[in-house]
Amino acid sequence: MKPKKLVVAISSRALFDLDASHAIFESQGKEAFCRYQIEHEEEILEPGLGFALVKKFLAINQAFPDAPLVDIILLSQNSADTGLRIFNSIAHYQLAITRAAFTSGISPYHYIPAFAADLFLSTNPVDVVNALEAGFAAATIVSGATTSHSEQLRIAFDGDAVLFSDEAERVYQEQGLAAFTENERTAAKTPLSGGPFKAFLAALQHIQAHFDPQTSPIRTALVTARAAPAHERVVRTLRSWNIRIDEAFFLGGLAKGAFLNAFGADIFFDDQQGHCQSAQTHHITAAHVPHGIANPKK
Repeated sequence: MKPKKLVVAISSRALFDLDASHAIFESQGKEAFCRYQIEHEEEILEPGLGFALVKKFLAINQAFPDAPLVDIILLSQNSADTGLRIFNSIAHYQLAITRAAFTSGISPYHYIPAFAADLFLSTNPVDVVNALEAGFAAATIVSGATTSHSEQLRIAFDGDAVLFSDEAERVYQEQGLAAFTENERTAAKTPLSGGPFKAFLAALQHIQAHFDPQTSPIRTALVTARAAPAHERVVRTLRSWNIRIDEAFFLGGLAKGAFLNAFGADIFFDDQQGHCQSAQTHHITAAHVPHGIANPKK
């Protein structure tokens, strides 16, 4: 059976370090930015926060060279003209990225469904919020890592407001820990609703299913602040979805960074900036998911 492709869309500023040109755009305007990009289009860009992650996604294709399992899509607010430097850099690093959308300053999230992307990664929080509100898995990369623990791609997720809805988190935020614990105890057999990353986790498992568990190129983990007895509802929810998670950590409020480091996470998705900062202190690529009650709309 030919596996369904996993499609990951990434912005040009997440893939490459475009801080210098973006600073020109911010201080001098669009015309100066375009002129700068064209004048420097033969200069290779340095890797950005998501570069190492993209290389790991693309490495999965080595197992199916005639039918790649992963497709990386570039979504850029550059124009095609100023974006030539980006494709020159892609060619330099020999990244198998052939599909792109250049939108000339317009938020590119509209093209996520056209590319059938399972995930959108960006450094622009506004684009990410727009994508999440449109119903797509999306995150803002806030820190990056240049090295990894292994060749295996290891992805870690927070639970509430990421894999799951924020319905339980709302109880905690509005009524406190005791009310949250009691709510989760009484609702232990009632599955949580899906969050913005449920479908992405399912897409990862679809890829995993084509490998022996011992040789799978992907390993997943749930890293949540929940503790017993609030763990049961999570376990039963994943069971009801028929989705497997390889490792699960119920930390009861402990800082997540050390556990992410021990797991060897290549990226960690969380709805709270504090947990992303904890990952960052351990040189883990962290991606903020601005969704749910912890991220009120401005």
